[in-house]
Amino acid sequence: MPIEHDDPINARILAISEDKIEGFVREPFQEIARRSGIDVDMVMARIAAMLRARTIRRVRQTLLATNLADGALVAWKVPEDKIDNAFDWMFQRDPFSGHVVLRSTDTVTAGSDYKLWTTVKVPHGFSLEQHCGLLAEKVGAKRFRVMRAKGIFALGVGHVRRKTIEPGSKADQAAKMIPVQTVALNEREWGVLLALKREFTPEEIRPTPWLARAKEAGISLDEFYRIAEELNARKVIGRFSTFLEHVKPSAGGVRVTRFNGLFHWAVPAGREVEAGGEVGRHHILTHCYWREAGPEFKNVNIMAVAHGTDKKRLLDHKAAIDRHLHSGGIPVSYTNVFWGGRSEIKPSEISPKAYRDWLASYTKGTAARS
Repeated sequence: MPIEHDDPINARILAISEDKIEGFVREPFQEIARRSGIDVDMVMARIAAMLRARTIRRVRQTLLATNLADGALVAWKVPEDKIDNAFDWMFQRDPFSGHVVLRSTDTVTAGSDYKLWTTVKVPHGFSLEQHCGLLAEKVGAKRFRVMRAKGIFALGVGHVRRKTIEPGSKADQAAKMIPVQTVALNEREWGVLLALKREFTPEEIRPTPWLARAKEAGISLDEFYRIAEELNARKVIGRFSTFLEHVKPSAGGVRVTRFNGLFHWAVPAGREVEAGGEVGRHHILTHCYWREAGPEFKNVNIMAVAHGTDKKRLLDHKAAIDRHLHSGGIPVSYTNVFWGGRSEIKPSEISPKAYRDWLASYTKGTAARS
């Protein structure tokens, strides 16, 4: 069975399954089949085959974790001789670090000595800065900069679908900002949420996939559906997604993407929502946020990410966004691109219990060494 993303049938499935199934869906594979026009048995067989082959690295229900945990993009200044060990430790040993990426710039510029970038989420009630301080101590980081999301303008994947997008392609309307807000859950809701977000094995890609998760949560399927749909209405649920292995080549040597650029813009204070909406409407972007980077990064406040197989093509996309901002009369005092190199991605843990257990283990380990 074909397992590469560019097989015609797989590409049709992935064009939907990567980022088009929004919210909680009772029968996600049937929905992928309906929207792709491919028989559901074929959809399930192809997704399972790609997952076994690691063309797809994970299948899972995503969450809007910014509403469930205190999260940020964090840039780390780490001595050159410690940076690889720091990368490994954060990816392998810190369950609250998600994306772990080494980034570089084409020229020496503001913040270019911050080469390690991670996303970090800490459950509400705990300190994100304290957690980063513990990580800095562990990996020998000299400094770190915490950049919380103040608003979200674009959030998705869709690498297969974005391969053919032309520079400048954009929505008819500016992107609306999704504000970051705190949502409190009770114990039963946490039980459903943790069962929801666990990655699917190939054997779990089948009809009524939530039945086993309801049993895991200790409730009936109807009750599981009810709670999941309530969480969806409260803007806690993200997308049901198949995530491609987009950094490393597949078993057959095929790459989904080769380059990823973290685009930076500094716009005047008070115009962040307007600028983010104009940047975020561009179809090439997988992420677009309002984040305050501070003086070390020349006060960048709009950040976006784009992926592609050709570096010049990504720069053409960036130039088209720059022209669009200029034509709309939005001043940009500084802009740059931080290119992604070595990269590992995993879902960040957001469970308060998991954080308490990790903190106790860390404290115990520190006391034993002192």
